[in-house]
Amino acid sequence: MWAPWRKNYLRSSPGKHSGCLFCSLLRDKKDKRNLVLFRTPHHAVILNRYPYNNGHLMIVPNRHIACLSQLNAREKAEFFEVLEKVMDALAKAMKPQGFNLGMNISEVAGAGIPDHMHWHIVPRWKGDVNFMPVVADTKVISESLESAYEVLSQALVSKTRSGRRLGKRTK
Repeated sequence: MWAPWRKNYLRSSPGKHSGCLFCSLLRDKKDKRNLVLFRTPHHAVILNRYPYNNGHLMIVPNRHIACLSQLNAREKAEFFEVLEKVMDALAKAMKPQGFNLGMNISEVAGAGIPDHMHWHIVPRWKGDVNFMPVVADTKVISESLESAYEVLSQALVSKTRSGRRLGKRTK
């Protein structure tokens, strides 16, 4: 199975990156290169570079915090607005039949970036799980990150124009 984007993840070693990956991406402002789809005052929406499925997104607080109790009231409220917007955009652009929503809090719970909390939104389709994970320990991803970025950023812009403005897409 051809999945060249996984090479960097598989070859990276713990501690190779200095500082927080999310903080670095959010400071960089090169959104397309960093797969940042959308920004709000308190969060950013980022395509997962190592997706579990097509359209796998993450909502990342702008502040470097590790757990839910550190979110303030505005961040908590805005999260649900962003979540609704993202799920609507995914539904429009990719037409999934369901979603997995979740977060891994701490390294022992599976968090790859344990000190900067984030939520995963994974679109699901009936039949999107096939024999490949069972017999080949391989997941089939049928859309490139570049294509998913374009489709979802257009859906988010469209959603913003049709509803109240929540955030902005940057280049």
